[in-house]
Amino acid sequence: MAIPRRSGQRDRYTPPVPAPRCARWLALALLLLTAGSASAESALRLPMPSRFGAVPASTYDEEGNRVGSATIVVERLDDGRVRMLGESGFDGAARNVVTAEFDVVDEGSALQLLRQTSRSFDHAGQPLGQLSIDHLEGVGTCSPPNGGDARTRELGRRDKVANIPVNLLFMPLAQGTRESVEFQVFLCTGKPRVVDAKASVARRVETADGLRDIVEVRYDMDWGPVLSRLARPFMPKVAVWFDPKHPEGWLAHRMPLFAKGPTVMVVRTGIPPQLLNLQ
Repeated sequence: MAIPRRSGQRDRYTPPVPAPRCARWLALALLLLTAGSASAESALRLPMPSRFGAVPASTYDEEGNRVGSATIVVERLDDGRVRMLGESGFDGAARNVVTAEFDVVDEGSALQLLRQTSRSFDHAGQPLGQLSIDHLEGVGTCSPPNGGDARTRELGRRDKVANIPVNLLFMPLAQGTRESVEFQVFLCTGKPRVVDAKASVARRVETADGLRDIVEVRYDMDWGPVLSRLARPFMPKVAVWFDPKHPEGWLAHRMPLFAKGPTVMVVRTGIPPQLLNLQ
């Protein structure tokens, strides 16, 4: 039932009480801070290695001469993560040392990159600097050898940068479960930048004795429609060889030892380089 008003009584309007200005600014600041602090991560999922431990190998020059030893080590860490270490180059001269750290994801069936580093040394053994990739921070860093200012580049929230673990990244190509793999490469030559790349099977052959299937995977970096076509004849022929019948898959790879450095082949011990028809 309506309550009668007294004579002369007016309706009172009570305006809404605005939130304090400082509270509104605080809420906005928290929203921006939360959005900006979202964790970056690698969007790639790499297959788990079939075996852990050291894989001895040798380094060969472009003429097929052995110039030094090499090794790849994949190990489980105490915290459950996985780490890959690799070293190759000329004995007592130019060499490259790489590491990659992974988290185990997808209920233990795959690896997700956390960090990658690459350190290079010239023919006199002097350091040439370090390339570092932090997928959790979403940043790639180029550090000079003399302790000068490092240069950085953001990778993005879900990057596909895989400079180092190509032996795992390309395994689905060798096994025939993928036709191509799209990824990215972080470069320190000039200003730091991220370049798109695509890998596919270049050839697949069976050895004369039928004991091995040699799968050669190559990849090209996308420099743009014009520059890619012009630069392709002058780019090093980067390749990775696999044998899907072998428990560990990887047989060899060919790539520059470091930016503007010599191109070398790193071949697993026990694999004759001529078996791969390096060309």
